[in-house]
Amino acid sequence: MLNDITFGQFYPAKSIVHKLDPRFKLVFTVAFIVFTFVSQNAVALMVTGAALAVFIVATKIPIKMFIKTLKPIIPIIIITSVLNALYVSSGDTLVSFWKITITTGGVTTAVYMSVRICILIMCSSILTYTTSPTELTDAIERLFSPLKAIKVDVHSLAMMMTIALRFIPTLIEETDKIMSAQKARGADIESGGLIKRVKALVPILIPLLISSFRRASELADAMECRCYHGGDGRTRMKIMKASLADYLSVAVFALLLAAIILCNTYCQGIIYSLIKGEYRSKTDTSHLRNFS
Repeated sequence: MLNDITFGQFYPAKSIVHKLDPRFKLVFTVAFIVFTFVSQNAVALMVTGAALAVFIVATKIPIKMFIKTLKPIIPIIIITSVLNALYVSSGDTLVSFWKITITTGGVTTAVYMSVRICILIMCSSILTYTTSPTELTDAIERLFSPLKAIKVDVHSLAMMMTIALRFIPTLIEETDKIMSAQKARGADIESGGLIKRVKALVPILIPLLISSFRRASELADAMECRCYHGGDGRTRMKIMKASLADYLSVAVFALLLAAIILCNTYCQGIIYSLIKGEYRSKTDTSHLRNFS
């Protein structure tokens, strides 16, 4: 299970997405997530999903890498879907049992939210798969550079965020090693009730925290020995420059935004009228059957 978590890893490949400016990719990722949650109907979500599929193909990264990214969040998707289905009470009633009522609005909201979470995770994975930690640090620092006017240490903030992403795979590998060592000593981690499993995690979390602090101290010593100091005066081997492909990608995202706005404006009424007409036809048919 832990080996399936690939979020935060950089996957080198020769694709047009890898060659894009990291600043543009970071802005596009945030914009795409906003587009996903702005999509208000099925057609708009389908347009967003189709665009995401095109971007995934353009990265030249195997699809199984993105599927591995989705596997660990399946329980979160299921819990979110169940909660939305149970607590959203708009629309017609589908199932009513005791105090539980499931409506069409609840089911629709659950499906929409599940699709949005999947798109969010896969879109974020595209950013981390196609951007190295160094490029991501420089992009975050450049984009947040206006905050320097209010005395915000932008470089330290960008460095912390990038190191956190960089060490996700390392911590996952370390957790897997600790779990294997505990199992070899006869520890039972996977069986028993919820309380027993939580107690079994203590021998895993404590060594993991100690290992994390040790790695952080070693990283700090290594950076200090190399006389590393970021911020003003720091030179870079690769200077970020926007190319024609970056500006063309801006045009593509503008077209995607226009398509989503059109879908939200016109398709919502069409879908509603179709559902309303189908519901009325079913109601009329049931009345005719009762009359006959």
